[in-house]
Amino acid sequence: MIKIGGVNIDVSHPKAFATNLEAHNINMRYEYIFNDGFRSDEEVNWFINRFNLKSRADSIEKMADLVDIGFVQSCNWEKHIDQAMPFISKGKPVFIDKPIVGSMKDIERIEKLVEEGAKILGSSSLRYSKEIKEFLSKPVEERGDIISIFGTSGVDEFNYSVHIVEAMSALAGAKGISCQYIGKGTDGDNAICEMYSIEYENGIRGVYYSHIGKWQPFHITVMTTKGTFSFVIDTNDLYRTLLEAVCDYMEGRNNVFSDIYTLTNCTKIMLCGKKSRDELNGTAVYLDNLTDNDKFDGYEFEKFYSHSQGIVYKD
Repeated sequence: MIKIGGVNIDVSHPKAFATNLEAHNINMRYEYIFNDGFRSDEEVNWFINRFNLKSRADSIEKMADLVDIGFVQSCNWEKHIDQAMPFISKGKPVFIDKPIVGSMKDIERIEKLVEEGAKILGSSSLRYSKEIKEFLSKPVEERGDIISIFGTSGVDEFNYSVHIVEAMSALAGAKGISCQYIGKGTDGDNAICEMYSIEYENGIRGVYYSHIGKWQPFHITVMTTKGTFSFVIDTNDLYRTLLEAVCDYMEGRNNVFSDIYTLTNCTKIMLCGKKSRDELNGTAVYLDNLTDNDKFDGYEFEKFYSHSQGIVYKD
């Protein structure tokens, strides 16, 4: 059994992951949890008791000695690399939940770590969904060459919308080179839907919508030289496919995980969109236009997120 050391239960993923590991008899389990996030001791204890963990760890460093892989699942992406370091320093793989990082400085740092040998897996489960795998497995002669991709998301501009950007990246099969803020739709009150256009290095164009403050299903439409294909991602099956991929990696079978440069490219593209919106009045921003100052503020998000969440870890 592959032993997981979890870092924080800020988000709902640890509960969902552990439930899927049980339900689908995947050869992995959470053995220890370290938590210094905003969740209460009661929620941490519930997680430990419900999934029969060994104990709560006093430090990530001690926990890293006792497990096979780390799962970093803090809501604040600015903490991710530091929380992953105890596993990396011991030569152990670490899965970093989405968004893997949120700034140009952290992108440079995490890429350097991988170049030096760190084993980092990530990030959005959408990238590995069965719907995307099934579409890409169709012969090009049948589905045609992709021309454009459209996707929908909701909740917020980065923490959740990175899902659809990663999904579109997987479909495009190429890195993004620019992003442009198109505008927003609004109901005249509080509901805002932001729109962004992505240009990929292979000529494919993508447009994604992000409905701020409201959950939306992940609808994807792909236009090809053979026709138009639409599908909705089944969120009930997302975690199983991701966790099976982690298990395959750990047991030396297929490694379907994207390389770090593909993952960080999605953050760069979203930073371009942010810069286009906030600083350049909707002008397209290319990767070369980004600077070390470009970032999504993980600490601001953590403050918001911790105050907006109810109790998740309970029966």
